[in-house]
Amino acid sequence: MLGAIQQMEDFSMILRTLVSLFLIAAGTAAVAQDAQREIIPVKGDVYLFRNNFHQSLIVATPVGTVRVDPINAEASAWLNENLGEITDQPVTHLIYSHSHLDHASGGSAHEGAQVIAHQNAPEAIDGVAPDLRVGDSHMLELGGKTIELTYLGPGHGEDMLAVVVRPENVGFIVDVAAPKRLPYRNMGGANLDDWIGQIKNAMALDFEVFAPGHGPIGTHDDLAEHLGYFEALRAGVLEGLEAGKSVEEIQAELTLDDYKDWLQYEDWRALNIEGMASYLTSAGIAN
Repeated sequence: MLGAIQQMEDFSMILRTLVSLFLIAAGTAAVAQDAQREIIPVKGDVYLFRNNFHQSLIVATPVGTVRVDPINAEASAWLNENLGEITDQPVTHLIYSHSHLDHASGGSAHEGAQVIAHQNAPEAIDGVAPDLRVGDSHMLELGGKTIELTYLGPGHGEDMLAVVVRPENVGFIVDVAAPKRLPYRNMGGANLDDWIGQIKNAMALDFEVFAPGHGPIGTHDDLAEHLGYFEALRAGVLEGLEAGKSVEEIQAELTLDDYKDWLQYEDWRALNIEGMASYLTSAGIAN
């Protein structure tokens, strides 16, 4: 009798374990299925590949496809399967805008592609070692396209490259700025004055269409608007700190109403203020 009871308990435990494993697997599959992915025409042979809230640049040419930022392994696998929507040429060149892994994971999916990164990039990015490291500027000619890489200096990362594609005159800039979208949360402890310098360096580039790493497609003018936001944020937070106000008081008073229609205003305005206050204090700019 005791043996039978033990067998029933063992069977029940095994059944509960199998059900738990099934639920975990189902949840994982649901997460994978929920990823929103699409290839978006930008101009001419230039496209954005959107993977949820991250975007990768695609340049199709008759002799190969250039991709900027792999995003992650699942996104890269999806793109390999769906690239035929726009070209019959595989990814032959993979450029990293920078090495932050939310944009730079999964590069190994493009086996055989020439991998290009800035000289400040790590030895390997998610296990992929760059074949070519570039300095302040580099030009890639491929299939009638000219792809200009420009180092934006330190700020959001130490290895940030802007990409301009000609003849379409499309600029791809990641994280440094986005059309009518606030910077991400508290801006990750970056040197925000250097970040402002990156925006100014991007503004010096000659292009018309602004294809960002996040958010909607815009124009070159959106860079000046983003700089205006950063400068208003910095000035407002600095004024509050120098008046002896707490971060919470500044968050309540510094509404930045000129930007209330921007994406993530409601969610990230207070966090942007927190990040700017942390930077100004830690850098010794404000007491």
